[in-house]
Parts: sequence; C-alpha cells; structure tokens
Amino acid sequence: MLKAIPFIMLDGKAEEAIRFYEEALGATILFKQTFGESPGGEKLSETERARLAHSILRIGDTELFAADIDADFPYKEGNQVNICLTTPDVNQSKRFFQALQQGGQVNIPLGEVHFSPAYGVVTDRYGVTFQIFTVKPE
Repeated sequence: MLKAIPFIMLDGKAEEAIRFYEEALGATILFKQTFGESPGGEKLSETERARLAHSILRIGDTELFAADIDADFPYKEGNQVNICLTTPDVNQSKRFFQALQQGGQVNIPLGEVHFSPAYGVVTDRYGVTFQIFTVKPE
C-alpha cells in the first residue's frame, strides 16, 4: 500500500514537538527511536545520540512522522516539512526517485540502509523534499 505521509524535520526539538502534539492534538506515539539507538549510535556525541531519528504519531486515522534533522545536514527555515512516500516495492521506490530527481536535487542517494531496503531523499524541481521509504518485507 502506497502512503504519502507528512514528515516534520526539526533541529533538536522533535521530542518536545511530539509531546506537544500528543497534548494539543491527542496524538498517540506509535514509535520513537533516537540516533543513539540506531546502528553506529555509540560513536555519536551525547547530544547527537539524544536527537530523535524517527517517530510515528497517529492523529485520528492519519499518521505524522517527526524527527530531528541529522547533524550532517544543515537546518534552515522552510525545510521542516517533507513528504515521505512509503511503499513495500523497491522497484516503485526506484521509479519515484528517478522521476522526482529530474530537474531536482538528490539529497541522499536511494540505497539500502539499516531500516529500509531502498531509502533516499530528493528535492524536486519545485523545491518540495520527498523521502522515499521502502518498507522491509516481513
């Protein structure tokens, strides 16, 4: 099943934000992982380990993702909200990534990572950033 999920990217305030959305919007936190809990997290500074790598919130019948921007990428006003295209099909992820990069910019090349067989980030020709996320088969 293909999903397009809003993804809020913050700079060290994601944990605070999800607690706020929990209170303000009645959100339920379904998943939360820090950079320190990710593979290689032990190599990070204490501050970087505490940053939120990913969270999933349920608000009514919808999902919202929230995380802190990786310390390797600059945070700037205007790039706080991405769209995460989530699919179980690696080939579909490749097609989306190829299409969106035409006239755009590849931020993270599509490839296998510890949480996905095909993940990448691309900003399209209109300045909209998409995270392409392929769900691991169970």
